[in-house]
Amino acid sequence: MRQNTAESFPMIAALDLGSNSFHMVLARTSNGEMRILERLGEKVQLAAGIDENRLLDEAAMQRGLDCLRRFAQMVNHLPQGAVRIVGTNALREARNRATFIRRAEEIINHQVEVISGREEARLIYLGVSHTVPASQGRRLVADIGGGSTEFIIGEGFESQLRESLQMGCVSYTQRFFRDGKITPARYAQAYTAARVELMGIEHGLRRLGWQESIGASGTIRAVGLAIKSGGFGTGEVNAEGIGWLKRKLFKLGDVEKIDIDGVKPDRRGVFPAGLAILEAIFDALEINSMTHSEGALREGVLYDLLGRHHDEDIRDRSLSFLMERYHVDMEQAARVEAKALEAFDQVAEAWNLDQDWHRELLAWAARVHEVGLDIAHYHYHKHGAYLIEHSDLPGFSRQDQLMLALLVRGHRRNIPQDKFGETGADADALVRLCILLRFAILFHHIRGANAVSDVQLKADERSLELIFPTDWLNANPLTRADFEAEAAWLARVGYDLRMK
Repeated sequence: MRQNTAESFPMIAALDLGSNSFHMVLARTSNGEMRILERLGEKVQLAAGIDENRLLDEAAMQRGLDCLRRFAQMVNHLPQGAVRIVGTNALREARNRATFIRRAEEIINHQVEVISGREEARLIYLGVSHTVPASQGRRLVADIGGGSTEFIIGEGFESQLRESLQMGCVSYTQRFFRDGKITPARYAQAYTAARVELMGIEHGLRRLGWQESIGASGTIRAVGLAIKSGGFGTGEVNAEGIGWLKRKLFKLGDVEKIDIDGVKPDRRGVFPAGLAILEAIFDALEINSMTHSEGALREGVLYDLLGRHHDEDIRDRSLSFLMERYHVDMEQAARVEAKALEAFDQVAEAWNLDQDWHRELLAWAARVHEVGLDIAHYHYHKHGAYLIEHSDLPGFSRQDQLMLALLVRGHRRNIPQDKFGETGADADALVRLCILLRFAILFHHIRGANAVSDVQLKADERSLELIFPTDWLNANPLTRADFEAEAAWLARVGYDLRMK
């Protein structure tokens, strides 16, 4: 299914558009291994620019775009597929994220994906597990970001439980320390708010259990170094050090007065909020000590990208689990996928379906188009679309899931052409992929039947011609009736379907 190989991408890059900072990692790949060449990071504080209406203001957008202009010099020359850019909580929250994404893509020349909190958690764990030494047993990973905090329990390279909470050092700074003043009362408010957020997940985390705790964010690194400067450890975070550091902040009383080894000037403003969240995590989960990992989301994105180019794509596994869970007829799915891709190859040039994601998306949709049947036969295409859009599918961005859900929604009856335009992708391409999926499904409407193999497809801008072997349609009246009805459905979206 994939048209690119690892050899096509000797250089790969990952960009993490976080709520507090933007990061970029550039790496060289060879024989399935990779070596980091460059790391860049800038404080952007995108989350600080989100107002009460969840709109990202122009100043915050400009900070992000200016940062991307500097990053662009490193990645603009890399081919499509060699760079993955992910947006996290601030872009998940911002209602006008499409405006920022459009402007960002014009600068960076690569697609920007907004990922879910649990997908962010999966990628964070992947980055950590490739960075820290191997160990026996489970590990807990926590990452305090600018707008959200992720928790993962995993073993080896596999995460077993992934959670994401709406609390972060930038958003909590805006709520509790906006003017930079540090008081016990404000700190207590931030701490209590974090404990309330943690109540929903702490039981599940503690029930699964872990043998070591690792922090994967700049906040946890800064706290560890600050504690070390006070003589309470060697860089790890511990409960005694948190208590000392909290008392020190109360004495200082203002973020401008924070001058502690390990706390960089650009982190001072969000440091009290980050410490309050971290103390709440320690107390809720009864943690005594937490080490720090340099690997985090961006490294996880890199390793995930490397896996995609070595046929270890987590997205394939996610769909396989979904199909098993909803008892999809695997043989039928394979027949439809094969026919859909065969049709795709015949019309791709005429319909300008020349990007890798076009073929991938069609194949995925063919595999899962029947997941809704496990809910009910009536409107099963709608049930399937809902399940795909709202399920936790590791490896998929929100846009990926929405496009996939819309193809499943449109595989029978009406094609939701108006919705395709809301995805941010090429709406014409999505309509054409939907038409090819519908063709493959109708062709195999009679399950297990020996369908003719040599159907030819010819496409023009707004038409599709199906050329069957002589007299085959006359001998298969049900298929003829199916395609005659299909011609009427396609006419509704401006396409002419003809049969010979």
